Amino acid sequence: MILASIAPIGNPYPNDGTLVVVHPEHDRVVIPSTKHVACDDSSLHGISLLSALERWQLVEPALRAIDESLRSDREPSVTPASKVTFLAPLPRTWAFLDGSAFIQHVLLVRKARGAAPPEDLYTTPLMYQGASDNFLSASDTIPLRDPSDGMDFESEVGIITDAVPMGISATNAEAHIKLITLLNDVSLRELIPREVATGFGFLQGKPPSSFAPFVLTPDELGPAWRDGRLHLPLETKLNGSVFGTPSAGEMHFSFHQLIEHAAATRPLSSGTIIGSGTVSNADESVGSSCIVERRMLEKIKTGVTSTPYLQDGDQVEVTIRLHGRAIFGSINQRVALKRA
Repeated sequence: MILASIAPIGNPYPNDGTLVVVHPEHDRVVIPSTKHVACDDSSLHGISLLSALERWQLVEPALRAIDESLRSDREPSVTPASKVTFLAPLPRTWAFLDGSAFIQHVLLVRKARGAAPPEDLYTTPLMYQGASDNFLSASDTIPLRDPSDGMDFESEVGIITDAVPMGISATNAEAHIKLITLLNDVSLRELIPREVATGFGFLQGKPPSSFAPFVLTPDELGPAWRDGRLHLPLETKLNGSVFGTPSAGEMHFSFHQLIEHAAATRPLSSGTIIGSGTVSNADESVGSSCIVERRMLEKIKTGVTSTPYLQDGDQVEVTIRLHGRAIFGSINQRVALKRA
């Protein structure tokens, strides 16, 4: 099943958006109406994805019925995708917890800021809590305050959960993964070292992240989704040129382990997004999913960095394909200097 959120028609303040069911060709959607009801007989009209996740057991069967009728061309109320405006699937949510499950990325980024990797790097996931109140859509401009901030993209896979109890084990975590997503975790590299050095962590160094328009239930991915990992290449383009195509399946920590880590001391609310961290492979020939990795490889090989961070007018595109299809749609954004 493929879901998305659209701006409510005629409403300039989308807030949480309106949930739609998306056809596999991404060319048409169904906007649930009063005739679509959940298992408790409540209407799905105007429901948001966040609201649906909070009542997933009641809502999912009705959404799957819509999905089935849409795929079989039996659904009477279909809207062309060209007639709606896609938002981030969750324009805002309760929590965005971003892991760093690719060890190669951790090693290179720590080297970038002159920091040693943690002693438990291979046994305990790294994770921070990012801003979750103002996500960007796949086509929104990425505002650049100042080129000296060192703006970077970080192409990642993510999951969205229902309510997760505190203390859950990785073994029992899979049942709580309801949706898979694709994101660009924007980072301001020149601001991060000072923030990390304070011991309080990221704030200014992590502006709003961006999301592909469509989220998928795990079954939509077939065997590509297994062991709590998405075993597909993630392609990032910068100004039309391929920057990297590493495999997202090379996670050291699975999403099951990331859930266990995140919920060790607190429950997770429905709608929690957990990111994989920048997709990164040990094989340098597949390229990178962020600029800082390329800069560090340049420094290791030549002693200097030559790839600049993002500048005004740069274009970033992030895609994952399955059988030739961009299954999440594509993140395709332009960087724009925010002028006073």
